Amino acid sequence: MDDLQQRFLFQPAERRYTVKDLTREIADLLSVEFTGIWVEGEISDVKVSRQGHFYFSLRDGDATLPCVCFRGAARLLRFLPEEGIAVSARGRIDVYEARGQYQFLVEALEPRGLGALQLAFEQLKAKLAAEGLFSPQRKRSLPHLPRRIGVVTSPTGAAIQDILQVLSRRCPGLSVRIYPSLVQGEGAPEQIAAGLQWFTENPWAEVVIVGRGGGSLEDLWSFNTEAVARAIANCGVPVVSAVGHETDFTIADFVADLRAPTPSAAAELVVPNRDDLLASVESLTRRLKQGQDFALLRKRRRLESVATQRVETLVHRRLTCGAQRLDDLDFRLRDANRANLTKTGKRLEANTARLARLDLRVNLAQFRARIDERERSLRETAGRRLSEAQHRVDLLRSRLESLSPVGILSRGYALVRTSGGGLVRDSSSLAEGMPVSMRFARGEAEAVVSKVVP
Repeated sequence: MDDLQQRFLFQPAERRYTVKDLTREIADLLSVEFTGIWVEGEISDVKVSRQGHFYFSLRDGDATLPCVCFRGAARLLRFLPEEGIAVSARGRIDVYEARGQYQFLVEALEPRGLGALQLAFEQLKAKLAAEGLFSPQRKRSLPHLPRRIGVVTSPTGAAIQDILQVLSRRCPGLSVRIYPSLVQGEGAPEQIAAGLQWFTENPWAEVVIVGRGGGSLEDLWSFNTEAVARAIANCGVPVVSAVGHETDFTIADFVADLRAPTPSAAAELVVPNRDDLLASVESLTRRLKQGQDFALLRKRRRLESVATQRVETLVHRRLTCGAQRLDDLDFRLRDANRANLTKTGKRLEANTARLARLDLRVNLAQFRARIDERERSLRETAGRRLSEAQHRVDLLRSRLESLSPVGILSRGYALVRTSGGGLVRDSSSLAEGMPVSMRFARGEAEAVVSKVVP
């Protein structure tokens, strides 16, 4: 048998496919072999569908790889695909059966040469700047002396302690409301935005501080999100951003009405120093008195200058009238100064009294005294009621003992019962030879009736 015959006899049967079956088998082979791989290239031909899916290509020289990033995976990306960015993409190979074309299903993207967080930061910054959220014209000035301050931060972090300490030191007695929120991790942007929205819907605070202590770019990322930026822009009161240290900048800093380098600095920017205000009042009072004295001196010198140019009689009369008028003005000035100083003193005393009333230590002392009084009254009432109850118990016990059958038996009486258990109340119910039982205060006895006396 020659080679041609052998080849003819042992030739394997031909495999036949439909286009659909062949395409699916190729897709299965590729998806198994090329799963969870990384591909490096440059993004080009970016398209976004109405459903939020991203279509683009990865180029490397003359080679092109079609890519798809569906909406579910795109939501997890830290930055969006842009034309000309060199990236590393992780995913798997799949086949689009409608065109018979293989494509790369992208699950994650990492930029090459530029951090993903930094790229996302720059993208959002450019977007919000184009919308005018960073414009100086939309920023509002802070109130000069706010009495009610809102804070959106973590209630357990160091930032809130720094803020409260500075506020208490610079201007004691202020009202502060804290909206507790996460400041990093999952759910933090939503809670921060909810806190700012709460202060908008509840118009209590005159200014709001939002922030946290220092950290890495990942730790501060909640303040680089679009949700927090738009919540700051839509807040109904001025917002001070106090995120991280002096060298840290976030999107929240650009949108806020005022950026503070640290949480402590935010508290210093929001409220003035009470000692500085009092010193300013004293300085103005001194300047007012000096101005009045100087004006009085000028008038006196003018009168003296005019007096020298008059004849003696006119000078004497004018000087007399002028001196009297000067005395009147001096008295009026003194009265006015005294009234102004009294009014200013009363105003300062009223403000000092208001600050003292707002002191938490005084309120706590009052509450503690009221609690002690209520506790003493409660103890007295409880003791009195226990004594009354004990007296009633003793009275009932004595009455119960006086009415007890055992007490009657202890005085020498006995209960007589027939064999059937009936209580004997009359001798006519007995007969001679009948057995009976007798119950004493202590113990019992059996007996037989020997004689019945009616």
